[in-house]
Amino acid sequence: MMCAGKKSYFAAAVCIMTVTSMLAVSYLKLQRPSHQPKVIQEGRRCRGKIAISTITALEGNKTFIISPYFDDRESKVTRLIGIVHHEDVKQLYCWFCCQANGQIYVSKAKIDVHSDRFGFPYGATDIVCLEPKNCDPTHVSIHQSPYGNIDHLPRFEIKNRKPETSSVDFTVCISAMFGNYNNVLQFIQSMEMYKILGVQKVVIYKNNCSHLMEKVLKFYVEEGTVEVIPWPINSHLRVSSSWRFMQDGTHIGYYGQITALNDCIYRNMERSKFVVLNDADEIILPLKHPDWKTMMNSLQEENPGASVFLFENHIFPEAVSSHTFNISSWNTVPGVNILQHVYREPDRKNVMNPRKMIVDPRKVIQTSVHSVLRAYGKSVYVPMDVALIYHCRKGLQGNLPRESLIRDTTLWRYNSSLIMNVNKVLSETMLQTQN
Repeated sequence: MMCAGKKSYFAAAVCIMTVTSMLAVSYLKLQRPSHQPKVIQEGRRCRGKIAISTITALEGNKTFIISPYFDDRESKVTRLIGIVHHEDVKQLYCWFCCQANGQIYVSKAKIDVHSDRFGFPYGATDIVCLEPKNCDPTHVSIHQSPYGNIDHLPRFEIKNRKPETSSVDFTVCISAMFGNYNNVLQFIQSMEMYKILGVQKVVIYKNNCSHLMEKVLKFYVEEGTVEVIPWPINSHLRVSSSWRFMQDGTHIGYYGQITALNDCIYRNMERSKFVVLNDADEIILPLKHPDWKTMMNSLQEENPGASVFLFENHIFPEAVSSHTFNISSWNTVPGVNILQHVYREPDRKNVMNPRKMIVDPRKVIQTSVHSVLRAYGKSVYVPMDVALIYHCRKGLQGNLPRESLIRDTTLWRYNSSLIMNVNKVLSETMLQTQN
């Protein structure tokens, strides 16, 4: 750049300041770490202990890593599902070790805290790093700096590296089981209904549950239906049993439910055609179709390009029961008998019923509880005459007289198979003898 024109002190000063600023900006750009992977070391063996816990705290306890996943839908990246403090964590780096050539690469991470944090200081977060072009790293370490020694840091296995063909049609994700969960009978009924409707796998993020519930989980794990993911989040953070921050000193809402749901989607991205996001006391009941596979085939034909299907939640209050299907052998098993609860609450004016989802996991980027935050493809609200969520729990309209409730016996279509299957589980787990 040349300083031409009148030879004035003012012009000279402006010229000098401009040149200085340009040089400073250029210097800062050169010094600023790039998001592109950069070779830091060569001829090194990959060190560091491989992480085996579901939740791993990094130094400083402001960042928690669940698991990294390979994601090449837009570019070749490692996407780590984690939890971070939304203000205190500003900079992280992925350290990739390429076993083949012994080179260690560092890539600056993009830290994407999910928008549905609901006021809590910690939130579900995607930590996204570009991968080296000339290798497919199997493990990654996370550090606050692009320099230094990472031999003491945990190494995380990058999942979904090898493409798989979907092995199951439907996987249900349940997060999180906590509060010494003991609703044993309803849980068994939900599992058996899922299987009747076409589910092959149920993934449960378990914080804690009762001894009896452990026994039931063990049965379903051995059967091959359930996969239990340990979820000791309260060992790391002060958790709230509410979804909204109450200024009560807690760190994260509802036992980190949103983080678990996102992890479950990526965990099953390559092995399940659909992922179902609901709670253990919720069942998506088809009204026009006999099962989920038939229903989803129809919904996909009617909605080309859709990847997220949202179903309306309806409350069947557990305090209102029918005498039908009062099965005496079930009375010693703790929990609710859903076959006796066929009265649902009417819609409330100016209150939208929340929804739960069946999604194509390969099309979801980020999810919340009642909707996706980012996805490829559109979301579809499934009409209530096609399916609804049967949700048997404490009523939300407790003052309603019984005659104001709506009798809905859709669940009874499945009563014969459900009763037979539940009896089989109770017999094999010998829960009917428990007091």
